[in-house]
Amino acid sequence: MSTLEIDVGQLRATAVAFTAIDLVVTLSDGRKIVTPLDWYPRLQHASASDRARYEITPMGIHWPTLDEDLGIIGMLQGRRAI
Repeated sequence: MSTLEIDVGQLRATAVAFTAIDLVVTLSDGRKIVTPLDWYPRLQHASASDRARYEITPMGIHWPTLDEDLGIIGMLQGRRAI
């Protein structure tokens, strides 16, 4: 079994959006990470206004009112929230 190694380097989130079923994160190089919203129960059950209150951090995204943090590396590796 091989391990996926990701060098994030200067890769950062630049925007966050939601569809009815997905979380969509736009990266600084133009790529988009689309993951099922049900992977992140705190986000899935949050109000639209709470979802809109996020902070982009050097390694990912933080929702202070939800106490939720998602890292870019984890999203690229397909990790669900615990």
